[in-house]
Amino acid sequence: MKSTLAVSLNNYLDAGAIVAGSSGVTLWQNYLGLSEMHLGWLNALSANALGAAIGAIIGGFLADKFGRKFIFTYNLLVYMLGVLIVMCSFSFPMLLTGFLITGISVGIGVPASWTYISESSEVNNRGRNICISQMSWGLGPMFILFFGMLLAPGGVLYGPVESLAHAIIGADAAEQAVQVFSSRVVFLTLFIVAFIAWTLQRQLEESAEYTAQKASGQSSSIVDNIKMLFTNRIAVKTVAFLACIYLTWNLVASVMGFFMPHIYETAGGLSNETANMLSCISWVFVVVTTLIISFFVDKVAHRFFYVFGLAAALTAWILVVGGSITSIAGIWIFTILWGINNGSSVQVFYALWGSELFPAKFRAGAQGLMFFIVRGLSAIWGLVFTYIYGDKGEGFTVAAYCMIALLAISLIVGLIGMPNTRGKSLDQITRERYGDKV
Repeated sequence: MKSTLAVSLNNYLDAGAIVAGSSGVTLWQNYLGLSEMHLGWLNALSANALGAAIGAIIGGFLADKFGRKFIFTYNLLVYMLGVLIVMCSFSFPMLLTGFLITGISVGIGVPASWTYISESSEVNNRGRNICISQMSWGLGPMFILFFGMLLAPGGVLYGPVESLAHAIIGADAAEQAVQVFSSRVVFLTLFIVAFIAWTLQRQLEESAEYTAQKASGQSSSIVDNIKMLFTNRIAVKTVAFLACIYLTWNLVASVMGFFMPHIYETAGGLSNETANMLSCISWVFVVVTTLIISFFVDKVAHRFFYVFGLAAALTAWILVVGGSITSIAGIWIFTILWGINNGSSVQVFYALWGSELFPAKFRAGAQGLMFFIVRGLSAIWGLVFTYIYGDKGEGFTVAAYCMIALLAISLIVGLIGMPNTRGKSLDQITRERYGDKV
């Protein structure tokens, strides 16, 4: 459990980095005079998309070659560098660079984290431990948005932020330059958590399964693992299935992760403080839902929770098409349903199945490849979404129909290809799928 909690902090930092950007994106927009296209690039190169994609393809195969602990020892140093650059940014290129470096670190850490959690779990608590990791993914945005709400202009703690800003940049500084300090302080909290996580993860032992495989002499080079991943029929089918369900869901989730407060402000007409509050409440439902599921996911058929989460997501977006986003009641219903979806999300099962359905020798590499595909295409979609959505949310209904179609595909493909892994050891799953020679 201790190791699961330490590694799960990576999920806190992953989602936290995405939401830290989104909670203050309007403030950075006002400070630097950014267009919607600039915001699209920030999303595209961040932990939400391409930055994480680049990191994942590197980190996955490195974790298979040098071990999970190797990633934990060095990766968060990169994360802290990226966050520090964001905190000190005074131009768009600098801000974009910070987002990219942070995103690369997130991508490097994700395959190793999910792999390590699965390999360190017992048969009857593997799903539970993945859910704990998912709870951390919910706690990150919940706390970050809560801080963003308190520190935002008009928030309870904005006074100290304003004083800090004037002390650093002068009493006559422009209002936009002062207000953006609330976002800088939010990123400071991520820097602190990253340092704590790095300290804890450096003390972890290597995964027992990885150690056993290295001792058996069955380890392969990175090139050999890549070849096997692309030539083994079962591995190729598994990558296609998992990438499809995660991609179609993540195209929706990535937009919501970065643009949710911005959508509330432009399409819903809410203030930055209120938008962050509602986004924060949505993540409270993520944490509560995931906590409940964690008690049953190793005992109840995965199909039930998979359908439950996507049903909540589809209902939320169908209500949006009906115009509910323009009313306070509708915004609240959307917020709650989207939170429930994230708590019982496709990502929970992608993380679980992605770490179960591949042999240990290229388990992290396979996840890195899929994460690269998903977050890379999410980067492109982020740019397309800003074009569809428009500067003031005039294309929101069209965007909502796109979301419904993507979520429906994830539901249908998931139901068709869902594996039966509950109650089986990783070794048993590997032998059933690949035989004894892999």
